[in-house]
Amino acid sequence: MPRASLEIAIVGDVHDQWSMTDNQALEALGVDLVLFVGDFGNEAVEVVRCISRLQIPYAAVLGNHDAWYTASPWGRKKAPYDHRLEDRVQQQLDLLGPAHVGYGVRNFADFGLSVVGGRPCSWGGPKWLNEQFYAQRYGVHNLAESGDRLCAAVDAATESQLIFLAHNGPLGLGDQPESTCGKDWNPLGGDFGDPDLTAAITHGRRQGKPIPLVTFGHMHHRLRHRRDRPRDIINTQGETLYLNAAQVPRVIAAPGGTHHSFSLVTLMAGAVAQARLVWVTPQGAIVAEQPLYRTAQSAKPLL
Repeated sequence: MPRASLEIAIVGDVHDQWSMTDNQALEALGVDLVLFVGDFGNEAVEVVRCISRLQIPYAAVLGNHDAWYTASPWGRKKAPYDHRLEDRVQQQLDLLGPAHVGYGVRNFADFGLSVVGGRPCSWGGPKWLNEQFYAQRYGVHNLAESGDRLCAAVDAATESQLIFLAHNGPLGLGDQPESTCGKDWNPLGGDFGDPDLTAAITHGRRQGKPIPLVTFGHMHHRLRHRRDRPRDIINTQGETLYLNAAQVPRVIAAPGGTHHSFSLVTLMAGAVAQARLVWVTPQGAIVAEQPLYRTAQSAKPLL
């Protein structure tokens, strides 16, 4: 059974902005569960090592930057290390262990929910990229096979509720440059969501399992083509809240130190009661808060 109340912290694209200070801030916040949407850095093994020491239940998925020097021929040519001697993607996966849910699932029996991962290392969009990487590492050759892998992860979930955790969001959240997964570079516009993730979410719904939350990053809140507004951060579809957590940068300088951003989602009786983006001190004190969503009764996103 889902717990009566559950506080979830979602960590947007890290891009090297993580240290033990962030671990301590999270622990001081007193959250129950932490979800990482990936892009820890360009195969930033030491960042992942630090995260692996977190003393709170967590799940994570690798982003495209987490295979930056491995997934594509272009990236491999730029690698600052010898692939014959090191596999830094695998090093990250080894550090995360069962917490990495890409093409998989982590069941949290204490919380009555299963976290299903999206496609690891996704660049987003409708095209199948990095064919050799996915074929060799995962035995996946196209978007259809990728969707099948994600649906198999849904089938392996043992708990009554599903949360989807992906690097890039699903197809179907809008095709404007300002949309949650909208393309904000030239040519502007188009839905850059992952169709295989959408297929898995649909599969979960057909099983009748509640899906209160789908969270992801990749498409940064700050738009490339305009500065007068941010990207749409959230969407709602039925019982499901879709939350883009890609606040970048996630650490900023402040008088006397630094402020660190997290997205906080509160589940009450298995439904999202509220979502907010907070900035905290290294001691976990909230110094700024941006409401994103309130209870289903109000039913309207604030951004």
